[in-house]
Amino acid sequence: MPDFSVLSRPLDRAAAGRPAPRVLVIGSGFGGLACAIRMLCKGYRVTVLERLDQAGGRASVFRQDGFTFDAGPTIITAPFLLEELWQLCGRRFADDVDLRPMQPCYRIRFHDGEHFDYHRDPQAMREEVRRISPDDVPGFEAFMQEADQCFRLGYEGLGTVPFDSIFDLFAALPAMVRMRAWRSIYAMASRHMRSERLRQVFSFHPLLIGGNPMSVTCVYSLIPSLERIHGVHSAMGGTGAIVAGLVRLIRELGGQIRYGAEVSKIRVERGRARGVLLKGGESIDAEMVVSNADTAWTYRHLLRDVPRRVWTDRKVDRAAYSMGLFVWYFGTRRRYEDVPHHMILLGPRYQELLRDIFDRKVLSSDFSLYLHRPTATDPSLAPAGCDTFYVLSPVPHLDAGIDWSAQAESYRQSIESALSDTVLPDLQSQICTQRVLTPADFETRYLAYKGAAFGMEPQLLQSAWFRPHNRSEDIRGLYLVGASTHPGAGIPGVLTSAKALDSIIPPASASEFALGLATA
Repeated sequence: MPDFSVLSRPLDRAAAGRPAPRVLVIGSGFGGLACAIRMLCKGYRVTVLERLDQAGGRASVFRQDGFTFDAGPTIITAPFLLEELWQLCGRRFADDVDLRPMQPCYRIRFHDGEHFDYHRDPQAMREEVRRISPDDVPGFEAFMQEADQCFRLGYEGLGTVPFDSIFDLFAALPAMVRMRAWRSIYAMASRHMRSERLRQVFSFHPLLIGGNPMSVTCVYSLIPSLERIHGVHSAMGGTGAIVAGLVRLIRELGGQIRYGAEVSKIRVERGRARGVLLKGGESIDAEMVVSNADTAWTYRHLLRDVPRRVWTDRKVDRAAYSMGLFVWYFGTRRRYEDVPHHMILLGPRYQELLRDIFDRKVLSSDFSLYLHRPTATDPSLAPAGCDTFYVLSPVPHLDAGIDWSAQAESYRQSIESALSDTVLPDLQSQICTQRVLTPADFETRYLAYKGAAFGMEPQLLQSAWFRPHNRSEDIRGLYLVGASTHPGAGIPGVLTSAKALDSIIPPASASEFALGLATA
């Protein structure tokens, strides 16, 4: 029998005459890049395989007619997670990326023109609540106290727990009970505040990670707490500047990133991942494979011929998925100085619109929008005197059967008209460049199963233990990071998924592969 006591002793690989074990990371989203850095710091040889021509995944960048657009995430709420990655490499995040705090964090505009400026400062928030509904100030305070508890118990306590065994679930149950996690976040907000507008202000956050506020667990009230504790930030140069910084770290650590390298399947031998097969026919061997691809896509397509006990095709198909996104990117030949960096425009309906998106799966004639104007902070992202924008509308995923090739333009025009009538006057005549991204594009460009922008919806029974694990339950040597594994979507979630995985992967010198103990 092998002497496993050597696992606790450093191994001189040069003396042993063996190279470090190799890790292949499929996809270069925030989760994949963070994972690559952590594995390199542990002594593994790491190659990142990216099917597109640039890193970032849904956080990629495109440039058009002198305008720079971040394709996806733009709100940075957990800078400490990024700082930690730089610290692992002996570097300072601030030396590579200029992160600016948003003040206010964002503006929420109601359909009649009234607005709520969402601040990090508690006193400024009390004043905004008092302006909307004076009687709800005590309820707001109680809500934030409960949100702070969810942050401590749900994020700090459970976020990096890998839920690798049933015992992790049992250990988490007391915290889930204390948070009363079976309630929805909308129910929690309604318990504390009478104003329907304030209920919307303090319950919409799960939409940022693909969840329905009417059904997603109140644990996600940790997001308002996270914003208050750590603030909302944006990077000069856009979110793409952070991606570029992560790529530099990987290369400085000796890692490789291959672009245009689309994985066709994960090679599995005797129940263990042994590498990948690329679309062009190239086979790459590895001791470990980490998929930052959409988890449903990973199981349904990259493991299509592999028997699976837990994440079967049937289980993947029957899961509930996040909404899709319609994103319209556009540049204007003038600046709109009254529009802040981040703005949420709520439509006339809230609960009924959410039912249309998540339950009925119909494309409504009204909508709620997120409007991003990065040139409010960084004018260099557009030509002089111009503005860069994108506007995002939650819509049903592809199970709705919407023909986006036929409906995209009319839907875009409806959004254009709504913006022109409210916060961007004379918009039609000011547009000088544009493009759109629909759920169908999310499926083809990002391989998002059903075009769901955030993977599986973060319902209670699709969270933590019940979400696809960071260590695959079906295939040895296969690991998962990103939005559709634990703990979930959003930049904090995907960075934390890499941290959770880090907690269950030993240093390369102590791995079974480095010691020659891998099973055949």
